[in-house]
Amino acid sequence: MRIRRVLSTAILALASGAIAAGLPYDEAANAKADVEQALATASTTKRSVLVIFGANWCEDCRALDHALKSPRNAELMAKEFRVVKVDVGNFDRNLDLDATYGDPIKMGIPAAVVVSPDNQVLYSSRAGELANARRMSESGIYDFFKSAARSAWRKQ
Repeated sequence: MRIRRVLSTAILALASGAIAAGLPYDEAANAKADVEQALATASTTKRSVLVIFGANWCEDCRALDHALKSPRNAELMAKEFRVVKVDVGNFDRNLDLDATYGDPIKMGIPAAVVVSPDNQVLYSSRAGELANARRMSESGIYDFFKSAARSAWRKQ
């Protein structure tokens, strides 16, 4: 009986670790430091910083993350942006960073903000544009971020 309990506990721990490994938002990350590092890198690479606010419990956030890994979207992300994912938990984490960028999560998550290397907001999804990401096609997500990139370049 003891061996069965130990094995069950070990299997549960391994399964939990495997599930956590696939989650898009690092709940232990220092979001401010990550954004600052991205801004520093962006200034040398001449790319904007894309800050994506979301949470691991959010199906739309996970769907967006999955879609951004498709070849076409991944190429766009690498070419246009330095991406930082910010965990908002249950709307109780990194709210100061959200406020810095005008509260883009007010209408739902995921939310995206494009900022210049000098940390000026160039684009923000303030109307919940990505809140139904699971219903958006990969090309719809591509078009959304391609448009955001164009908007950002016009403002720089």
